Amino acid sequence: MIDTICHRLTLYAQLTRLNRPIGWLLVFWPTLWGLWLAADGKPPVHLVIIYSVGAIAMRSAGCVINDYADRNFDGHVERTKDRVLATGKVSVKEAWAVFAALVLLAFILVLFTNTLTLYLAFGGLALACSYPFMKRYTHLPQVVLGAAFAWGIPMAFASVQGEVPEQAWLIYFTVVLWTIVYDTFYAMVDRDDDLRIGIKSTAVLFGDQDRVITASLQVLVVLGLLLMGSRFELNGLYYIGVAVAAGLFVYQQRLIRYRQRGPCFSAFLNNNWVGVAVFAGIIAGLIKW
Repeated sequence: MIDTICHRLTLYAQLTRLNRPIGWLLVFWPTLWGLWLAADGKPPVHLVIIYSVGAIAMRSAGCVINDYADRNFDGHVERTKDRVLATGKVSVKEAWAVFAALVLLAFILVLFTNTLTLYLAFGGLALACSYPFMKRYTHLPQVVLGAAFAWGIPMAFASVQGEVPEQAWLIYFTVVLWTIVYDTFYAMVDRDDDLRIGIKSTAVLFGDQDRVITASLQVLVVLGLLLMGSRFELNGLYYIGVAVAAGLFVYQQRLIRYRQRGPCFSAFLNNNWVGVAVFAGIIAGLIKW
């Protein structure tokens, strides 16, 4: 009995990617950027807990709905052929139950914020649910993913300030651009398979110009980060974090130069350190001398 329960929980962890934390970390870091900037470096502890758990819950829910949408395609892609919905190890009914539980958890967490945050949460859920299906109709699903991954930023401002000021959207759109870049790297891993089965992505759309376009977007991300420093009046230490992030972007371009699966995936993973560098820069940049 215990062995069976442990086995099912292991399968659910694979379904929700809890065994691969990179996904929720890429939601977690920009949400913390917003939370720290909204609270001028002193966010309430309960909000830090809410958004930390919420990042994991909603990223996990997004993985479930993604695998549901792709369950008939994943078996034809090298990287995803062993996913538990594609192989039938987890049933569709079980997947929907896990999804409902995760969304319920996120909803309960939002109830401890305010009305505006609650309203915004419905927008975040809509984005998370729509992203997986965009791959059927547009070459820009990464834009929708970016909109979903960055949604914690306006929610964080709403929770702290009771409104979403103009400068919050500067952070939001910077993160959207950043997400497009790293998810393009991720999509480059599957590009050959996606072309064969008809899945759309920015990696397919950009084609041979993928390096030029992603590098250009990274330049825009750095400019957005620099503007954030100005708009939030951060001290000089913040710009060290931005410089580190820029250096990591250069490293990522070097990784993808031959468009090989392994290095492209490594470039994707490396973006966790971009999030860390900018967050550390924000913490240091908010220090009052």
